[in-house]
Amino acid sequence: MTNERTIASPQHAAAGSPASRKSGYRPEVQGLRALAVLMVVTYHVWLGRVSGGVDIFLLISAFLMTLSFARKVESGKPLRLVSHWLHLLKRLLPAVVVVVLGVLAGTWAILPASRWPDILDQAWASLLYRQNWLLADSAVDYYAQDHSGASPLQHFWSLSIQGQVFLLWPLVFAGAALLRKGLRYALRRWTGVDERLLNYRLFLALAFGAIFAASLVYSIEQTASNQAYAYFDTRARLWEFALGSLLALALPYLKPGRILRLVLGWAGLAAMLSCGLLLTVDRSFPGFIALWPTLAAAAIIVAGQSGSRFGVDRFLTWRPLVALGDNSYALYLWHWPLLVLALAGMGVSAPDLWQGLAIVAISVVLAVLTTRFVEKPLREWHWPQRRAWRTAVVIAACGALLAGPVTLWQSHIVADEAAAASQPKELTPGAAALAPENAGKPTPEAKIIPAPAAMKNEWADIDGLCTDGNVPSDPLLQGCLQNSRPDKVTKKIVVLGDSHAQQYMAALGPIAKSHGWEVVTLLKGNCRFGGESPERDADCNAFNKASSDYVLSHKPDAVFTVASLTHKEAPFETEVPQYLEGIKPFTDAGIEVVGIRDNPRFTTNMPECVQKKGPDAAECNVPLQESLAASSPLDDYRGKVARLHLMDMSDFICADGTCPAVVGNVYVYKDDNHLTKTYVQSMIPMFEKRLLAATGWK
Repeated sequence: MTNERTIASPQHAAAGSPASRKSGYRPEVQGLRALAVLMVVTYHVWLGRVSGGVDIFLLISAFLMTLSFARKVESGKPLRLVSHWLHLLKRLLPAVVVVVLGVLAGTWAILPASRWPDILDQAWASLLYRQNWLLADSAVDYYAQDHSGASPLQHFWSLSIQGQVFLLWPLVFAGAALLRKGLRYALRRWTGVDERLLNYRLFLALAFGAIFAASLVYSIEQTASNQAYAYFDTRARLWEFALGSLLALALPYLKPGRILRLVLGWAGLAAMLSCGLLLTVDRSFPGFIALWPTLAAAAIIVAGQSGSRFGVDRFLTWRPLVALGDNSYALYLWHWPLLVLALAGMGVSAPDLWQGLAIVAISVVLAVLTTRFVEKPLREWHWPQRRAWRTAVVIAACGALLAGPVTLWQSHIVADEAAAASQPKELTPGAAALAPENAGKPTPEAKIIPAPAAMKNEWADIDGLCTDGNVPSDPLLQGCLQNSRPDKVTKKIVVLGDSHAQQYMAALGPIAKSHGWEVVTLLKGNCRFGGESPERDADCNAFNKASSDYVLSHKPDAVFTVASLTHKEAPFETEVPQYLEGIKPFTDAGIEVVGIRDNPRFTTNMPECVQKKGPDAAECNVPLQESLAASSPLDDYRGKVARLHLMDMSDFICADGTCPAVVGNVYVYKDDNHLTKTYVQSMIPMFEKRLLAATGWK
């Protein structure tokens, strides 16, 4: 299963109400909504892809909202924005609370403890409609906590964007109404111009046209330069809402003939259904390519009710499809967490046909129950509708139902983390348990550290940005970090490479401080240092070239690198591409190079394996021959380059023919391939001894 970026739209406030069915109700739009949610569900469950349904939902939401507000203003009714927002939250929030509480129950029963803190953070983000920003930050953060499966709450990002737009759009309607009113007054008083020329829809069209143009330009630019972030960025999605609003404003003036309605309807449906199959939506949206599904949905809406039995509206107004549209909000809320939790519980990456059908069937049942017994009763409850404060009380009560359990759970996690961290050091020796003097000694019983909640903090610390003479001139190296400069610098070291080089800063950093060494790090995620190679992407080759130039211009005493490259599948360990070619300019310039052997990579998240199955489970103790090469690649480097010093710490990571997830009551790994800061710190005495022995430094 891919790490899906799922999407949905809540049911419009008036879409299913009796009043709306009497006046202005468009059953084909409700059928379109149902078809869009079916696309989302089908693509996620069986295809492992993103369908493009998000864009259709966003457009429909703005379309219906604009119809409602435009009618209010044109009929002279007050907008009552506060009441509108309170009513909207009262309608949307109860289902959200019910689903998130269900997700938390499933998380506790199925998912490993290391995933709980992130999901609890996402529960808050979902409640407060800021999930998209949380995911945007994680999407571009290489060092974000890595999990083997998707989050059961990540689909709330689209609802968060909609919630933000539901707050913003009424301000646009109100602003346009006030501006129109002011200009009408001025025209009436100072000129003879007919004030009827100030059409409210014209003001809205100008406002939403500006939003559409500005957001689309921003979306195209951001998608090209930073697509992972842009996908969740509200600003890059506003144009889709604006398109829906413009469509609502223009619709009374669009009167295609019957033949054109038939063509628009079926062409729009074909484009809509094919979008997710033909485009890599999750890697190319929301730039200009997202015009495909939005314009497809717009074509279907413009086609409207064709009056022909061959029109697409005949299909979209099919009663079961319209009924599903009435439950589409709840169906969207339920299907993704059920899919994620079911796959985690079954231990599979994708469902087969029957498993998928079961997930969809349960999702539909829960959606109908949620709509029938949660959404509908609260929507029809008259007591809150009589006073705004009563509506606010209902909203606060719903929020408290979720906030209470989340707060208590987070407090319990913090207490467990503190209890684990406060244990005596002798109970958690970590790598010291593998030292020769401790061979055969049993490790005492204790809580494994770090606690799951602290796992996200297990990256090696580096004090801060490079300063003074260490600041690189090349903008590619602007992320240069260094440890605090000692009062008396006895040696200067530059660390090159990726996160596997950084993790050893948990040992090298403290050792350097004790010896008066200054350490500068030039690191890029997933970019092992070596000479230019076609096996690396262009960005990595450029970064390594800039790093090499920095070293040659600053001439430190030594460079620290990772000298082998491990893989999840066979061959499990190889030489770093063009490693010797990359370091030879340094050694030729009289700079010493330290090359350390890489640590294993696995196909499973090791701490999660322990949390699910226990530290003694075979799956959490991988055979050495499936982790590292039988003959170290470092042996092939020996004697080929002067001033190259090689280190191998693998005997303090793997022992007795296995590479375990836990050693000495300490998690060795923070995910499927990175060592925890705590474990590397437990290696400091052995690391220092080997480093000094390999280099001859004193």
